[in-house]
Parts: sequence; structure tokens; C-alpha cells
Amino acid sequence: MFKNGFVVTGSIGSGKSTFVNLLKNAGFSVIDADLISHEMLENSQNEVIKKFGSHILQNGKISRKKLGAIVFNDKAKLKELEKILHPKISAKIAMQSEILEQQKKPFFVDIPLFFEGLGEKNFDKIIVVYAPENLLIERVMKRNDLDYETAQSRVQLQIDIEIKKQMADFVIDNSGDLENLKQQTQEFLKNIKENL
Repeated sequence: MFKNGFVVTGSIGSGKSTFVNLLKNAGFSVIDADLISHEMLENSQNEVIKKFGSHILQNGKISRKKLGAIVFNDKAKLKELEKILHPKISAKIAMQSEILEQQKKPFFVDIPLFFEGLGEKNFDKIIVVYAPENLLIERVMKRNDLDYETAQSRVQLQIDIEIKKQMADFVIDNSGDLENLKQQTQEFLKNIKENL
């Protein structure tokens, strides 16, 4: 169990990346599960092609867009991909966390799919960056240039944000603007410094 590690999670469109950038700007170390997952996808290219076919390739590499079109429309296929990647991603997160744990300072692990099964056993302090579902859909539509149905199905592929909120130790409400998020981040950091 990593005593100094805080998991940062949320839902697609909740503004988790913005919160994580504020933590980095405040001088904290952050492990990025998305970066690790891209690396593991590359490392597992043969295994993934075997499972999903060579039509997911573009210029000799897996096209995340083509693979996404398959797995984001089929929960069973998403599970198959997670079965290949999640153990490798979890192992790498644990390895990097070991190194940061030695420094005896708080560090953060950005794991978008934490409640969906990534890294769960190693952390007991969980931060959920929250926004209500209608706002998540609106943001995903704008950010990814998607229609309402597609954005909604991406949001609903993940565990409901209201359930995640109930399972959190800390909730950062990002329903407002950037200033509001900055203020909440400062309050949160002050709170954890006082309790160290």
C-alpha cells in the first residue's frame, strides 16, 4: 500500500487533466496512467493485432482512433483490450509509485479508469474530479467534436460519476470555471499539508 500516493480519477470530461496540471504547477510529482497505457499499447502491438485484426493499423502502428472505434462501441471488446493492457499498466504504475514512495512526500497518480479496475489495490486515498453527467457530455462533445449520442455513450461506458463521487475520499467539484477549480485545488493542498 502506498501511503503517500493519492489517486486522481474522474470521468471523461470532468477536467481531471486540468486539476493534475495544477498539481504539477504546485511542484508535486504525478504519474500519468494514460502515458503508460500508450506505451503498453505499443509494447503489446502483436498481442492486440492478434485479438482485433490488422485493420487497426495505420502506417505500421496501431491507430488509437481505429481501435477506439471498436472498443468504445462494444463493452465485451473493451474488456478484452483491458485484459491485455491493465495488468501491464498496473505493474508499471506500481513500479513508479515505489520510487516516489521512498521520497516520503505526497505524490499523485492520474488513473482515469481507477474504479474500472486499474491499480485499485495499492492506494487508499482517492480524489474524484467531479462534474455532473450533462456537463461531462457537453465538454466531450466540444473537446472531441462529437455528436450528443457518441459523447453520451463514451461517458456512459465508464462507471457513473455520481457513484465515483460517493467512493471518493476527496471530491474536487469542477462544475464551475477554472478560477473555481484553482481555488478548490489550493484548499485541498492546504488540507493535506496540515494533515501530514
